[in-house]
Amino acid sequence: MKDIEKTSVDRVNSRKRIRRRRRFMNVYIAAVLLLVAVIGFAVSYTFLFNISEIKVSGESDMYSAEQIAEASGIREGDNLLRTDTDEGEAAILQQLTYIESVDIKRNFPFTLEISVTKCIPSYNVNCGSKNLLISKKGKILAENNYITDGVPTIYGYMPISHLAGEHIKSDDELKDAAFNSLINSIGKLEDVNISSISMADEHDIVINYKNGMEFRMGNWNDVDYKLNLAATVMEQESVKGKKGCLTMIGANQIGFRMAKNSSSIKKNSNTSKNKTDANGNPVSDGNEPSGEQNPEQDALFSDYNNRDTSDGDFFNWDTEITFGTENTTDADGGYYDENGIYHDQYGGYLDSWGNYHDQYGGYYDSYGNYYDQYGNPVTNSWDSGYSDDYGW
Repeated sequence: MKDIEKTSVDRVNSRKRIRRRRRFMNVYIAAVLLLVAVIGFAVSYTFLFNISEIKVSGESDMYSAEQIAEASGIREGDNLLRTDTDEGEAAILQQLTYIESVDIKRNFPFTLEISVTKCIPSYNVNCGSKNLLISKKGKILAENNYITDGVPTIYGYMPISHLAGEHIKSDDELKDAAFNSLINSIGKLEDVNISSISMADEHDIVINYKNGMEFRMGNWNDVDYKLNLAATVMEQESVKGKKGCLTMIGANQIGFRMAKNSSSIKKNSNTSKNKTDANGNPVSDGNEPSGEQNPEQDALFSDYNNRDTSDGDFFNWDTEITFGTENTTDADGGYYDENGIYHDQYGGYLDSWGNYHDQYGGYYDSYGNYYDQYGNPVTNSWDSGYSDDYGW
C-alpha cells in the first residue's frame, strides 16, 4: 500500500478578490465615521456647548444688562449651537425701543455675547397734529403732541405706522428713498445746525438752517455733496452772517439771494414747540410764553402779510450772490457778475452759447426748447411745468 504524500498549495488571490476586499473596507470605514459624526452631533446639541454665561456690552443708559439679556429670549443652559442669534437680535430691537442696533455672537464653548448701541433722538417727523420722535437711523421712539427741541423737524413725509420700536416707513417709494438719503447724510454731519426740512415735493427739498438761511437743494441725489457745498458757501465772507436763500443751480453750483428784510419768517409752525429733554419728555424752566402780544413781532408779520407780490418777487430780494460774490442790482433787479454774465431778478442768466438758464437748473436753448436740470427735454418747451411757492 502506497503512502499518500501530502503537499501544500499556495492560494493565489486574484485581482478581483483584492478589489472587493478594499471596497468592503472603505464602506466599513465610512460607516464608522458616519456613526461617530452622528454621535458627536447629538452630544454637541444636547450635552456639550450649553450656555453658562451671557455677557452684555455696549451703550445703554435706559436698560440694564439683565433687561437686555431677558429681552433676547436666550437663557443660560440653552445650547449654543441651537441658539438663533438673529431671532434674539430682532426680539431685543422690538422690545427695547431705545436700542438702535444689536449684535449677538457665540463665544465657544460656553459664552454668549450681546453688544448693543443706544438710540439717539435725532429728528421730529411731523404728521399733522402729531410728531414722531425718531432715532438717527429712523427708528420710531415716541409719538408726541409737541415738537422735541434741539433736533430738526421733517415735514412732508407721511409714515404708514406710528408705533414706537418700528422703523419708520412710507408707502411712497420715492419719499422713502429721499427720506433715507437725507437722514443718512445729515447723520454724518458733526454739527447739525438744521432747524427743519420740507420734502412735500421730494424733487424740491427745502432745508432751513438755524442761522436763517434757506437751502433749496432740489432732489435727493448727491445729498452729501450738496450739504457740504451749502456749508462752504455759508462760510464765505460775502455770505456769512446774512439771511437769504441758497439754490442749487445744475449739479454743482449754488446761487445765493439775500433778502432785504433780514428777519426770518418761520414756516410750518402750526405745531406748538415745547422744551423737552433728550428722551422727548416735556420739561419746564418757568419761562414759558405769557401769551401776551409782541408789538414788534406783530408789525413784522403785518408787513409780511401786506407785502406786494404783484411782480412775483415773494421775498423782495435785492441782491444776488453766486459762488459767494456779492453784486449790485440794477433798476430791474438784475446784475452782471464778475464774468460779465447778466443775471435777471428771477435768478436766470444767459450763458455764452445763448442758452437761458433758470433758477431750477433747467435751461432754454436758442430754439426755445426747454431742458430740465438733467438735460432731459421737456415736451412743452415754454412751459416747464415747474411751480415755485416763492414765485421766482
